[in-house]
Amino acid sequence: MFKAIWLAFLLPLAASCWAENEDEAARERLLNRIEQDFRDTAAMTGKRALDPRVKKALREVPRHLFVDPPHRHQAYKNRPLPIGYGQTISQPYIVALMTALLEPQPDHTVLEIGTGSGYQAAVLSRLVKKVYTVEIIEPLAEQARKRLRELGYANVEVRLGDGYHGWKEHAPFDGIVVTAAASHIPQPLVQQLKPGGRMIVPVGGHFLTQSLLLVEKDRGGRVITRQLLPVRFVPLTGKH
Repeated sequence: MFKAIWLAFLLPLAASCWAENEDEAARERLLNRIEQDFRDTAAMTGKRALDPRVKKALREVPRHLFVDPPHRHQAYKNRPLPIGYGQTISQPYIVALMTALLEPQPDHTVLEIGTGSGYQAAVLSRLVKKVYTVEIIEPLAEQARKRLRELGYANVEVRLGDGYHGWKEHAPFDGIVVTAAASHIPQPLVQQLKPGGRMIVPVGGHFLTQSLLLVEKDRGGRVITRQLLPVRFVPLTGKH
């Protein structure tokens, strides 16, 4: 009887440890894949290697906790996954690239447009002082706010609203990352970008070619835009 009870206690514990070890191994395989993707796309992006700080953040943020249970077994695959309401959690390589292109620093304040599951905000939170993130779909905003709070990402603030207009009250921002494709670069976001700041935004129609753009505002306020590589994002929605 005692042996049966002891085994009943040990088996779930062993399964839990195995799952944690599997996640750790899967994360390392994913990071290796991302590093290879950085090398493969270096000619387009100018980023030849994954920044060590970004790599550390990707390793530490548990992507499987930002994915719905039916898809958790795919959480450490280098692919986007559905999160409901016609939205996705972005491909890990794209999250890594957009994060790296912002060149985030510990004293930076960053704006994210399109909170989704909260994963991109969580990665950024490990690298900057403060993350403000805007989500237009109310259930996703509420889920992300709850998830980020429960997981301890205290320097992330979630707002329900139309991200096209940014978050003027907290501008200017050192960096802005847009995780949905706009038909054009949103001018309110350009205005809220600090001189010397960077914005990463996919631009293009839902059924047309989309391009990931790097928008830089120099110290004099001049805006320079560079097209990096073709991408595929869900459309930026809202009244604009």
